[in-house]
Amino acid sequence: MLGWGAATLAGSDCKVFDQRKKKPNIVFIMADDMGYGDVKCYHPASKIPTPNMDQLANQGIRFTDAHSPSAVCSPTRYGVLTGRYCWRTWLERGVVGGYTPPLIEPDRLTIASLLKQHGYRTGCFGKWHIGLGWTRQNGFTPTWKDAKKMWRGSWQDGDPGKGMNVDFSKPVQGGPEDLGFDEAYYTAACSTIDGPFAYIQNRYTVGIPDEPIFVDGRKHPDFRPRPGWMARGFDLEDVDLTFTEKAIAFMENTQKEMPNRPFFVYLPLSSPHAPWLPPDFVKGKSQDGPRGDLVYLVDWCVGEVCKALDRLKIADQTLIIVTSDNGPRHGTEGHRSSGSLRGYKSHIWEGGHRVPFIARWPGRIHPGSTCDEIVCLTDLMATCAAILTTDLPAEAGPDSYNILPAMLGEKGEYPVRDSLVSHSENGTFAIRRGNWKLICDNKTSGGWVEPVGGPPEPNTPGQLYDLGSDPNEKNDLWEKHPDIVEQLTLLLEKYKSEGRSAPIHSR
Repeated sequence: MLGWGAATLAGSDCKVFDQRKKKPNIVFIMADDMGYGDVKCYHPASKIPTPNMDQLANQGIRFTDAHSPSAVCSPTRYGVLTGRYCWRTWLERGVVGGYTPPLIEPDRLTIASLLKQHGYRTGCFGKWHIGLGWTRQNGFTPTWKDAKKMWRGSWQDGDPGKGMNVDFSKPVQGGPEDLGFDEAYYTAACSTIDGPFAYIQNRYTVGIPDEPIFVDGRKHPDFRPRPGWMARGFDLEDVDLTFTEKAIAFMENTQKEMPNRPFFVYLPLSSPHAPWLPPDFVKGKSQDGPRGDLVYLVDWCVGEVCKALDRLKIADQTLIIVTSDNGPRHGTEGHRSSGSLRGYKSHIWEGGHRVPFIARWPGRIHPGSTCDEIVCLTDLMATCAAILTTDLPAEAGPDSYNILPAMLGEKGEYPVRDSLVSHSENGTFAIRRGNWKLICDNKTSGGWVEPVGGPPEPNTPGQLYDLGSDPNEKNDLWEKHPDIVEQLTLLLEKYKSEGRSAPIHSR
C-alpha cells in the first residue's frame, strides 16, 4: 500500500524536472536533540520507529556526514539563520535564555530576509531561542547591543526582578518579525524548560498579559522547567502539535491566497529536548522510554507536513529538509541515541554535532540516494542562494557553502565544503578537513552531558583523529602527526582572524 507522497511522487522525476519554472517551496524542519542513532534509516538498531523520516530518505537523499555548527542549540539556530558561526558573536559558549536580548544583529541578512527579497512568503513556527527584546516594567527595551551584559542571570535566577520583570503587554523586538519572517508563532527559548512559557504571535505574547502564573520547576513534581512566567492554558505536552498545526495552516493559506508565490517554512520543533513529556497518543510508541516517544513525535510531525504537501498537491514543488540542532542526550533501555559515534549533546566529539540530514526535492534529488560529503547547517543560506541563482552579498553567510551540487548528486572535482569548524557547549573548538579532525583541548569532553567512559586523559594539548579509519574517535594521533596538527591549527586561526571560512565566490 502506498503511503503519503507515493501517489504524487512515483514515476514523476523527469516530468517534474522539465517543468521546473517556478522557485520551489522550502520547508526546513529541525528537531531539538535528535541523534544520529535515533532515526532508523541511519541506525537500523534504533529502538524508535521513524517511518516518515525513513520514507522521506527513500524519496530523497540522506547525508551521512552532516553537522550542526554547535553541540548546543542557540548557536546552531544563529548559524542556520545567518550562515555564520555563532562563536563570531559575543556568545562564545553556552546558550541564551528566555529573557536574553536578541543575538542576531538587526542589519544581518538572514535566510528569511534573503528569500523574502526573492518573492517568498516566510513563516517561523517553533522554538526561537536566539534572544528577544522584551520591554521591561520600567519601559526599557534591550537590544542586541545589551545582550552580553544581560546574559548571565536572565534565566538562572528564580527572582522575577532579575531579568524577568517584563511588560508582556508590549510587543517583542528583534525576533522573527524583524529578521525577515512574514508570520511567526513561537516560544522565546526551549519551549518546555525555559520561561516565559507562552506563545508569541507576530510580536505579541499570547495569554500572559492577563493573569500570568510564576512556576518554579525545582518544586514541581512532574517536570523541571527553569523559573518563569507561564500563560494560563499553556500545555508543555502540546507545543510541537501547535507548531506543526500553525506551519500547515501557513502553507494552506499561502496556497489559497497566493498560489503563485513560493513559501519558506522554518519549523524548529522542541522535541525530544528534556523534560520528556510526550502527549498521550505517542506514549509507549518507542522502546526508549519518554525520550524515544518524543523522537517518534518528531517523526509524526514530519509525516503531518508531508501529508499536507500531498493534500495541497505541491509535494513535487517543494524542497523539504529534516535535521537536528545538535546531538542527543543518552538513550535508555539500551538505545544508542548517537549510534556508534562517541559523545552526546554538548560534546566536541562526533556524537555532539553529527546529525541526521534528509532532503527531498522531486525531480531534482535522486530518490534513495546517500551522500558522504561534509556539510553543515550553516550551508542553508548559500544553498538557497544557489537555488535562486543569485549571489550573496560579500558580508553575508561567511561560513555558508553551497551544497546544492551534493544534494543533486553532482560529482565535482573537489568536495563542496573544504572544511568544517565545530564548537562545543563550553567553547572548545574542533576543525575538520577531509578525514582529519583536530580538537583543541584534551582536558574535557567540551560539554556538560556525562560522557560514557569518562573524559579524555590530559596527556597531550589536544586530540587528533583520522575519521576515515577511526570514525568513533578512539585512537588519538596527536603525537604521531605534528604536521597535521600544525596545518589544522593554522587553518583554524586563519578562519578566526579573517571572519569567514567560505570563499566569497564559492557560491
